[in-house]
Amino acid sequence: MGTGAAGCRFCGIVAGEVPSHRVLDDGTAVAFLDTRPLFPGHVLVVPRRHVETLTDLPEADVGPFFGRVRRIAGAVERSMGAAGSFVAANNRVSQSVPHFHVHVVPRNRKDGLRGFFWPRTTYADEEQAAEVAARIRAALEA
Repeated sequence: MGTGAAGCRFCGIVAGEVPSHRVLDDGTAVAFLDTRPLFPGHVLVVPRRHVETLTDLPEADVGPFFGRVRRIAGAVERSMGAAGSFVAANNRVSQSVPHFHVHVVPRNRKDGLRGFFWPRTTYADEEQAAEVAARIRAALEA
């Protein structure tokens, strides 16, 4: 895979062709302010190389990339006086730009963000939970 994809907004940011408020730029990742933040200090961290999803990120790049995410999370919390942070990524579904990116959002208690926005559920019984766990284990071995 190349370093960029034609028409990818985040590749344009990485290349310096699309304006952004960068907070980190190195050989592994670029981090910049989200243009539609949940709260001031909401940062997106993208791998410099164009990959669409986490599963497309080469294994050798995962540790260095998430090292950057970790650094950004700490910097966002400190700089924004936040009690914590929300760190999340979508893979395909709800992924607004098809270039893997991690959101780092400063959080404080009673900030109005209501956790996850999807309904939580339970397994029908232990048998269903065991079956789902077995399917995932099998996929890991494949």
